[in-house]
Amino acid sequence: MSVLTYPEAIGVGLLQGVTELFPVSSLGHSILLPALLGGHWKHDLDVSADGSPYLNVLIGLHLATALALVVYFRRDWVRVIRGLVSSIRERRVVTVEQKLAWLLIVATIPVGVAGLALDHLFRSTLGKPIPTAVFLALNGIVLYLTEQLRRGGTGRRRAGASVAPGEEHLDPDELSDRRLTQLTYRQVVWIGAAQILALCPGISRSGSTISAGIFRGLSHEDSARFAFLLATPVIAAAALLKVPSLLGPAGDGIRGQVLAGSAAAFVAGYVAVRFLTKYFETRTLTPFAIYCTLAGLGSLAWLTVG
Repeated sequence: MSVLTYPEAIGVGLLQGVTELFPVSSLGHSILLPALLGGHWKHDLDVSADGSPYLNVLIGLHLATALALVVYFRRDWVRVIRGLVSSIRERRVVTVEQKLAWLLIVATIPVGVAGLALDHLFRSTLGKPIPTAVFLALNGIVLYLTEQLRRGGTGRRRAGASVAPGEEHLDPDELSDRRLTQLTYRQVVWIGAAQILALCPGISRSGSTISAGIFRGLSHEDSARFAFLLATPVIAAAALLKVPSLLGPAGDGIRGQVLAGSAAAFVAGYVAVRFLTKYFETRTLTPFAIYCTLAGLGSLAWLTVG
């Protein structure tokens, strides 16, 4: 029976909070780092090991990361919920708030269905270090190709990035909402479906969603913002479905570690999303592409040769 120490839980929490939002795959890092570190880390943090509490800990960490997103985008979620309620009450979709609410709901459906149907298959079959290293390298290649194709004129048309007359008084988030609601429901289905790729450990949820948004005409800034809004209900729902296991025998002996790790994940997630929303105002996916490709290939070489 493996155990989980407080330093391990806090370390994994910090890792989860950052890598869940950076386009570098949190699950990929959660699988690869213990395998690369070896020793008690490899033993205690092995998702596939019999009796390992690691998977239950990751559930709590995901929920903490989702909470960090809710806190950071709290004003946005107030507008979204207000729009959804008014849309249902009035039986129409007219305002920006109403349209954005339904866009997020529609975009969540593909990954929700796929997650329920395929999650166990992906995690049990592909959740090993070597396949994860391969997927991490592929994640980097996809991010790099996204930038190269964008520069070639594919998918870079900004969705109304300029400020229209009469909108000068709106704050940047409201302006972004207006640009996002120029997307069609068909377009957001494709953007949301890109999250399905993240069921493969090593493929980043945020990276695949941001890339899909760029190909649908969004700027980096708007695409990242939509990706983070879209990730919130997906991460939270996936975690909440499995939280009851932490309240039962599976949580015995690790609840304190889960709380410590979750606190670390919340802080790291909040700092990460605050950094990335500013980062994508002027910068691109290229540094993350280079990192994922090198980290994936390097991990693959280490795991196969070593």
